[in-house]
Amino acid sequence: MNTKELLNQQFFGNTVGQYMLCGIVLLVGFFLRRLLSRIVSKLIYRLTKKYTAGVSEQQLSALLIKPLSVVLFLVTLFLAFNILDYPTQVSEIDHNEPWLKKIAFRLYQIGVITSMAWVVLRLIDFAELVYRRRAEFKTNVNTRLDAQFIPFAKDFVKVLILIFAFLVILGQVFAVNVTALIGGLGIGGLAVAFAAKESLENLIASFTIFLDRPFQVGELVTVGGITGTVEKIGFRSTRLRTAEKSYVTVPNRSMIDKPLDNLSLRTSRRVNFTLNFSHETTRAQLLAIVAELGEYLRQQPSVVPEEVQIKLAALTQNGRDLSVQFFLQVANYDEYLDVKEQVNYHILEVVEAQGATFASNTTVVHMSPWAGMNPNDAAGSGSII
Repeated sequence: MNTKELLNQQFFGNTVGQYMLCGIVLLVGFFLRRLLSRIVSKLIYRLTKKYTAGVSEQQLSALLIKPLSVVLFLVTLFLAFNILDYPTQVSEIDHNEPWLKKIAFRLYQIGVITSMAWVVLRLIDFAELVYRRRAEFKTNVNTRLDAQFIPFAKDFVKVLILIFAFLVILGQVFAVNVTALIGGLGIGGLAVAFAAKESLENLIASFTIFLDRPFQVGELVTVGGITGTVEKIGFRSTRLRTAEKSYVTVPNRSMIDKPLDNLSLRTSRRVNFTLNFSHETTRAQLLAIVAELGEYLRQQPSVVPEEVQIKLAALTQNGRDLSVQFFLQVANYDEYLDVKEQVNYHILEVVEAQGATFASNTTVVHMSPWAGMNPNDAAGSGSII
């Protein structure tokens, strides 16, 4: 048997030559899919290079290589298996299409639509990366707020793409009348809307947050008794990182319904405390402490000099109270604590230099030597002496 006769041998309705050609196409497509994916990725990068804002080609390739490889391999499968002939079921002869080929082609269609949606989702990730990189080089408020909106918009667009891909699969693969299906969901959709009332309220609240902009990612806020730094604003909730490093999820509806204090937007932070001096501290010592401490605070770059107030607030039975109040123009909480610490150390230095003493909370009770004794016993004792 020569080569030609061997290639013409038939098995399951196909010749050996057809099987060999199908295998060759599969092997070529399998081994070249990553190379072709890199070529396509490089072409896309060159077309969008002037808009990428410093994002490297490697970052784009890392996002696109896998989905593009799947798409190219599916194209290879289509070209390879289209070479073969498929058995025909008797009940489907009138349709002029083999039943096995129909099933394989539907699976192929699902794979292509899914992989193409995957590619689009990765392109959206790349667009977000480019926008974030641009925001790093700009410091104006609008740019930072827009950069905050991008993760939310990315997730929203991804959901729309997935829904669109699902509808395309229903319409193209399973021949479902998508328009009639959507129209038939009117009453059912209303019922779902009532069932998901809270979720819809949170979704609408998320749009309100981005339009009204009461806060942004990275700012310190207090809402509903919870204080934390905003880390992410999602569809349903906002994530806060508290001072205890816990991760608190607050529904977006609560973020707009409850009073919200944006601590990061304060022009300054108030520092207010009272120094309790003993009665042994003289008037001259108090005046010297007030003068030195006031001069020190007004010279600090982060202190508002016009807002420094140091007053003798009260004279009590425990001592003399000196009220100290000033405002710090610092946004960072750690810096706020550092300045307070420096002020406290300077207060100790001034008090020690003036020889003043702080009041003690210990209450001294002076008791009679006859305390606790019967008066008659006390009198009797006196008579004995």
